[in-house]
Amino acid sequence: MPIAADAKELQGDLARFRHELHREPEIGLDLPRTQEKVLKALDGLPYEITLGRDTTSVTAVLRGQGPRREAAGGQANRPAVLLRADMDALPVQEKTGAAFTSRIDGAMHACGHDLHTAMLTGAATLLAERRHKLAGDVVLMFQPGEEGFDGASYMIREGVLEASGRRVDAAYGMHVFSSQEPFGRFCTRPGVIMSASDGLFVTVLGAGGHGSAPHTAKDPVTAAAEMVTALQVMITRQFNMFDPVVLTVGVLQAGTKRNIIPETARFEATVRTFSEEAREKMMTAIPALLKGIAAAHGVEVDVDYRSEYPLSVTNEDETHTAERVIHELFGEDRHTRFANPLSGSEDFSRVMNEVPSTFIGLSAVPRDADHTTAAFNHSPYATFDDGVLADGAALYAELALQRLTALAAGSGSAAAAAAPAIRN
Repeated sequence: MPIAADAKELQGDLARFRHELHREPEIGLDLPRTQEKVLKALDGLPYEITLGRDTTSVTAVLRGQGPRREAAGGQANRPAVLLRADMDALPVQEKTGAAFTSRIDGAMHACGHDLHTAMLTGAATLLAERRHKLAGDVVLMFQPGEEGFDGASYMIREGVLEASGRRVDAAYGMHVFSSQEPFGRFCTRPGVIMSASDGLFVTVLGAGGHGSAPHTAKDPVTAAAEMVTALQVMITRQFNMFDPVVLTVGVLQAGTKRNIIPETARFEATVRTFSEEAREKMMTAIPALLKGIAAAHGVEVDVDYRSEYPLSVTNEDETHTAERVIHELFGEDRHTRFANPLSGSEDFSRVMNEVPSTFIGLSAVPRDADHTTAAFNHSPYATFDDGVLADGAALYAELALQRLTALAAGSGSAAAAAAPAIRN
């Protein structure tokens, strides 16, 4: 039976599993209940399981038994492919009213990671049933801590990329969206697909005083206010508009009472860039600007610019492979390319930096919703349609099957030689 049809047979089980995850969301790197559920879903399948030391990650390796080219070194030279799903939730109070709404106060699967996890467990079943066809090994990467905790780095340090005994040859990740594209649409992009993300933490140090006599104090509030607006002006005057930069101040704090000039003011911002050149320039331009403003106001400033997630850059050959497989499984009308990179960031970029990889978007917007106005990921109202679960599982599994076959045949990236026609 074709893999997509087999996946449809799993749809009910995948939806129930996804609802179990959704009811008990967990945040960060420690997800014991989620890990337990994943291990239960994998129980009885022929996977070699490794648990994380510093996180509740799950790494599962399936040894393929299909035909493959014999090579010196035996198992050490078997091709290997990695499939990744993130498992963590967000500190969001759910307001969807779903029948399987979160039971954990202040936590919600508002970004669809419960769907990712369910799809990858579905792929685990599909691949186990086709073990005799697998021309190499498959590594399943169930990752905690994607939402700001850099869980991918923990798993890489603990050896997920070498879990099969050698470094994987290719890696694939997937992410669902609750709006923007019609239900069931797969989206890809060769090259930069998501921005780099950095954090800016600024404290302005002045001298407190009475609000009626500002000349006797050193007001950090007015300096901080000028800094916030000057950062936006700097972007328009120092950076190329065709290499965009996004800087958003999300925290601005100072003072305790309206007639007291405080000692300090502070703000925090997120910085998104789409090229290494712009990113490196921001790292020097921002401190120079803020220190200049502080000097003009007679105050001091502490600037903490933290590099966080790198650019997410997909491998062109692996992206073409994914596009071809999507067309084969679901038809060309189910696929498009992102016209522009997304301004969000992903710690799957860590994997992309290490091995040839690609990242695939999948719209899970409810079928009865308007995808142009539906609540987007991270919203307390974000809802995701279970109907994509079987297709996501089928795509994960077919990518592994086809890529291992190509690798075992010695064709390397030749599987992507004929890029499919793309509709934007």
